[in-house]
Amino acid sequence: MTLSRRKFSGALSATLASPALVGRAFAQGQTIKIGMCTPVTGPAAEQGRYAQTGARMALDAVNKAGGVLGKKVELVTEDDQTTNPGVVLAFSKLASQSDIVAFLGSIRSTQVHAMAPDVMKVGKPVMIGGTDPNLTHMGNPWLFRCRPNDSYSGAVIADYGVKSLGKKKWAIVHSTDAFGTAGGKALTTALGKLPGATIALDQGYANQSQDFTPVVLAIKQSGADVLGTYFTFENDLGVFARQLRQLGVLIPWVGSPSTVNVSAMKLAGPALYGTFGVADYAEDSSPAAKAFGKAYREVAKVAPDNQSSWTYDAINILCMAIKKAGSTDPQAIRAAIVAIRNYPGAEGEYNFDANGDGLHGYNIVKNEKGNIVFDKHVESAI
Repeated sequence: MTLSRRKFSGALSATLASPALVGRAFAQGQTIKIGMCTPVTGPAAEQGRYAQTGARMALDAVNKAGGVLGKKVELVTEDDQTTNPGVVLAFSKLASQSDIVAFLGSIRSTQVHAMAPDVMKVGKPVMIGGTDPNLTHMGNPWLFRCRPNDSYSGAVIADYGVKSLGKKKWAIVHSTDAFGTAGGKALTTALGKLPGATIALDQGYANQSQDFTPVVLAIKQSGADVLGTYFTFENDLGVFARQLRQLGVLIPWVGSPSTVNVSAMKLAGPALYGTFGVADYAEDSSPAAKAFGKAYREVAKVAPDNQSSWTYDAINILCMAIKKAGSTDPQAIRAAIVAIRNYPGAEGEYNFDANGDGLHGYNIVKNEKGNIVFDKHVESAI
């Protein structure tokens, strides 16, 4: 069934407000506040703009539909500076405002780990985009993930490389932060379950590296016939991709979602042509994803990616949960989030488990001369 953007927006509005509220003026000063930690400065500032655009698109739709519990929803942002100390400070500033009922954290696992102890102390729901599987298995009941975790990405990368591309000798390159370490481990574990798959190279690198020549030479000397990567920052990935091609490494490449992000593609250009990626957001993967993509292009004038799609879904999910809870009590909101089933978000169909994971699969896409082409969705049973 094809779902138009108008029908999609209408369905979303119906879930967020009763007809009696639509068009009714909000009482002055009556707002429900959601805090957002986002990079305004630092190497991820561009991605931060995309994230804010996605969140504000959702917020606009919610408020046009009548808000939540008869109140306007307001977004309060703080710059996380693309650093761990920065995100801790940003969250602290937001948490000090007692009228903020829930939060959006970071897309970067290392930053979520840094803020997690304070999240536990504050005791209010925090939506996150970090994909380290450990984040939702630390006994912290306030973290809710709006992207699939890397247990799934590792399984999908391995399966596609071995079974679809027919490649078995792997070079794995990953950052040495929480995201990259967990992703590399997930891919290694998944490859260990596939007959004939071997690891020729497991190579870590430090974030914000300026030269990947030693890493590329290690790949070249390993004899690997396929490359799997977990890059945290798009600027690192751009440098790596260009040096990889300059040094003549042309083996198939299946990467984590950053491989197909808009910023990485702008930085790497043709160096990423022909590569594959696992993508939590793929515009042609579902009617909801397509509707979001069309709406986002109209607002942002660039192609959408997961930087904006997860924040869009996070705002919608929070607003749905508050409405269902009938209050802004943290425990009631938490219970409503965990109870969400079959919600068609831009990222995919949300079915939250007790740990706070809402999505359980990935899309395979290919970079066709700068265009991201959807291949298939793989739902994992991990």
